[in-house]
Amino acid sequence: MTGKPRKAATGARGQGEAAAPGGKPRRVTVTSPRTAAARRPRHPLTREIDEQTRLGEVYMGSLVRTQFRLALFVCTVLACVVGGLPLLFLLAPELRAVQLLGLPLPWVVLAGLVYPALVAGAWLYVRQAERNERDFADLVERR
Repeated sequence: MTGKPRKAATGARGQGEAAAPGGKPRRVTVTSPRTAAARRPRHPLTREIDEQTRLGEVYMGSLVRTQFRLALFVCTVLACVVGGLPLLFLLAPELRAVQLLGLPLPWVVLAGLVYPALVAGAWLYVRQAERNERDFADLVERR
């Protein structure tokens, strides 16, 4: 620079805000070519989980709690069904006297129907647990 003072620009912006017709000041949009510089870098959530940061712990804790609630629910239902059978046979003594294929009904139920119920409960648990994990993965990838 030569040290000479610059002349003030004249025109719409030269004397402050120019008045638009009607007496209102005209709006001026200020933009910068460096708009990307203000953005903070986005880290994938998987990195937060891998590095075991506080945010990663929160996400993993929510998945573990969801899976735990599911396991507790399935175990409670199966325990009520299997544990309720002796109570059923105690409260309805006429069922104890019923014969099915030459065997007492309580034996047939406990030996033949409880195991398919356990397998069905396990299948439903695995199916729902996988759905929970898919939802978690979608949540992590969406962020």
